[in-house]
Amino acid sequence: MVRCDENDLEIIEGEESLTLYQFNTKVAKHYFCKYCGIYTFHKMRKYPDKYGINAGCLEGVNVFNLQPILVEGSMR
Repeated sequence: MVRCDENDLEIIEGEESLTLYQFNTKVAKHYFCKYCGIYTFHKMRKYPDKYGINAGCLEGVNVFNLQPILVEGSMR
């Protein structure tokens, strides 16, 4: 997962294929492909101005080249 500001997320293709899933407080918004079920991104509950994005859904990103950052209890 990678994070971005809500203003930096632009869906350029396939928006009609997304379906919304919410649970518990219904603050976070989780989006999945309604055809294959893959998690694409979500609007974060704890940081409502951020999105968590499945990096594998980003065009031109090779997830095997990403360097993970371990974060404990805070957002960087």
